[in-house]
Amino acid sequence: MTFLIALAARGGAVIECPVVMNVPKSKSGDHPTVFVVDDEPMLLELAEAILKPLGYQVRTFSDPELALKEFPAAQPAVVITDYAMGRMSGMDLVRECRRLNPRQKMILLSGTVDEHVFADAPVKPDQFLTKPYQIQELAERVRSLIAG
Repeated sequence: MTFLIALAARGGAVIECPVVMNVPKSKSGDHPTVFVVDDEPMLLELAEAILKPLGYQVRTFSDPELALKEFPAAQPAVVITDYAMGRMSGMDLVRECRRLNPRQKMILLSGTVDEHVFADAPVKPDQFLTKPYQIQELAERVRSLIAG
């Protein structure tokens, strides 16, 4: 299945990005839920614009503590989180989600640090993406974790 994602760019230009994907369904047959946690609203909108047309149920959170509160009931297939977010970091969220579900699939995003930030951490994300990330790369990482 091919999706065309159109994103507004500076100066009124539109960037069109074709994305080819097969979205795996969850074990219950529903479309998988993906949590996206970032304190930048525009990046939440971007992730939702990328993932929702691919068939994922996307829940966005600007507050990692709220995401963590919703986590047990929602049981997301994947949690995508920014690294730097105020009181609770993305690594704190990774640790807490894994405490609740040791097999939780996690993607850490950052525009300020690299993989070294979690090199010595006892709990690590499954994937790391540097911001700005490529649309196809985010979509493929989510798909591979869910299929996985």
